[in-house]
Amino acid sequence: MVHQTIATKINPAPKASSKINNMCVCPCSKLTVIAVHKPLAGAWRSVSRWLLPCFLAACASQVPLPSPAPAPASSAPVAPLSIPTITAKPAPTVTELPLATVPDKRSRLVAVEWRDLPGWDKESMPEVWSVLLGNCERPSGSLAALCPQVRRLTLASDEEQKQWLMQTLQPHRIESLEGEADGLLTGYYEPVLEARKIPGNGFSVPLYRPPAGLKTGQPWFTRQEIESTQTAQAALHGREIAWLADPIDAMVLHIQGSGRLRITDSDGRIRTVRVGFAASNEQPYQSIGRWLLDKGEVKDASWAGIKAWLQRNPQKAQALLWVNPRYVFFKEEPIIDPSIGPRGAQGLPLTPGRSVAIDPLSVTYGTPLWMVTPGPTQSLQRLVLAQDTGSAIVGAVRADLYMGTGAAAGELAGRMKQPLRLWALLPKTP
Repeated sequence: MVHQTIATKINPAPKASSKINNMCVCPCSKLTVIAVHKPLAGAWRSVSRWLLPCFLAACASQVPLPSPAPAPASSAPVAPLSIPTITAKPAPTVTELPLATVPDKRSRLVAVEWRDLPGWDKESMPEVWSVLLGNCERPSGSLAALCPQVRRLTLASDEEQKQWLMQTLQPHRIESLEGEADGLLTGYYEPVLEARKIPGNGFSVPLYRPPAGLKTGQPWFTRQEIESTQTAQAALHGREIAWLADPIDAMVLHIQGSGRLRITDSDGRIRTVRVGFAASNEQPYQSIGRWLLDKGEVKDASWAGIKAWLQRNPQKAQALLWVNPRYVFFKEEPIIDPSIGPRGAQGLPLTPGRSVAIDPLSVTYGTPLWMVTPGPTQSLQRLVLAQDTGSAIVGAVRADLYMGTGAAAGELAGRMKQPLRLWALLPKTP
């Protein structure tokens, strides 16, 4: 699930450090500085399927996660809020990932003590163990060796599980190369859209499979060219998966990278399928929300704000969409279990409130991260996993939190733009 994000505020997004001087994070003492981020080359194997139901909660499209606990006494209190969510289960197959390449020098790690992680003592081990077990579906590198112990400790007490994590993993504060530990958190989700198998009755916006001959890394036609030139349209003829009614909904799907379609077939039957990211035209992403803000057209660049602007300016709709030259092609995927989220770039189903998209040149896929973010949309102190990426997610302390499926998750994701700090939890070296 490769996605982008749009701007949601009137001014260009500042460095988050300018906004979080009062962030409720305990000060961290520098013990060791690692200038180059050594990769974690993946995650761990899953527990047997007969064991997982004991630990995974019953799934629903929007089930609030338990509220995070306040920070320790040395920090300002953080008001708990819940995330509407579904609980994702591990993928049905086990696949070994190749060793990851060394990330670029976009971040550095500073070893700290566990007591320096705000809220760690209040974390819910049942939730943590569920996502760790799921992460073991695609193990590799140093974390793969820990998966047998993760499975053996499934029936252990919360205290035993937490003690094992603290004895086995070393927390490291993630910083930019300039030593900046403050960053930015946004949110994304899986939309659910009405679609038709054949065009007509207002459904005229196609979703395409990749065209024949499309090459990774080689720019193809821009969005404007795809929608207006005969050459591009001829290359895509017969590649339609389904048709949507609203071009903005199609843009949302392109940006989120994955979604569910309620497709009405030609015989009137309705089926729900998932479409996932298959490829892009390799053109740069440009935010239409940022464009509207820069032009002074809107003060609210959320999807709701953009749709309201389009209702007032329908004649400008196509010009607005053409601001973003990037175009995404999809692949159709069956939904075997509606409770399971879309697959992220790591190849595993995303878990609402526990999966984040990161810059893979700063953080390796599968890395357990301790995340702290103070409101206004969500105040959270919890363990998350680096399982996805997005073209707008760039930098050392930068993450996009997966919120779940459907309209409620989308509303929450659209408002998420707030300060962030991250700690990588890495296996201790002998």
